[in-house]
Amino acid sequence: MELVIFLLLISATQVSSLGACPKCGSMEVPYPLSTDGTCGDPRYKVYCKNGGLEFLSAEGVYYEVLSIDPSAYKLVISPPMIQNNTCFSSDLSVGGLSLDENLPFNISTHNTVILLNCSSNILLSPLNCSSSSFCRAYEDKVLEGTGCRNTLCCHYLKDSAMTSHRIRIRVGGCTAYTCAVNIKPDDPVDSWNYGIELQWVRPS
Repeated sequence: MELVIFLLLISATQVSSLGACPKCGSMEVPYPLSTDGTCGDPRYKVYCKNGGLEFLSAEGVYYEVLSIDPSAYKLVISPPMIQNNTCFSSDLSVGGLSLDENLPFNISTHNTVILLNCSSNILLSPLNCSSSSFCRAYEDKVLEGTGCRNTLCCHYLKDSAMTSHRIRIRVGGCTAYTCAVNIKPDDPVDSWNYGIELQWVRPS
């Protein structure tokens, strides 16, 4: 029994002794984020690819990491591209963003999700699909959204009552989306902080 406890203590010491990872390009990689097995905590895996930091979804899609706030245990990833002259997000084939529920990341409640090119079935959901929805300003003023004009669109604030591991899109529902962090009603479109904020659980 004493041997088992000793080995567990050694293992815990080895894990906790791993420091922050080296920079990825110009971006710091603070603990517990880990780019390989020699630094950080392997449960908090991110990927350094071609000088940029990326986050891997449960469906195998990489999203660029735009910023990291280690003091708030949060990072922001880039929303998927909406393909030129269409209204289809680049991750439509996998149903949008999906996080592995066994990993210590979730989608925070600071995200306003804008759904585009939706079917009328979406009107049964408690979303803002009115003419004042953020989605209308996005379609009118952002080049990437122009391919979605004259389609049904909506927005919602991701709250704690919803799944914190998925932003779903699909053919027959909504085929594209974008997201911004901490939008306020009167914020002009060109000031929106585009991204999807993820938070992580502190290592125990």
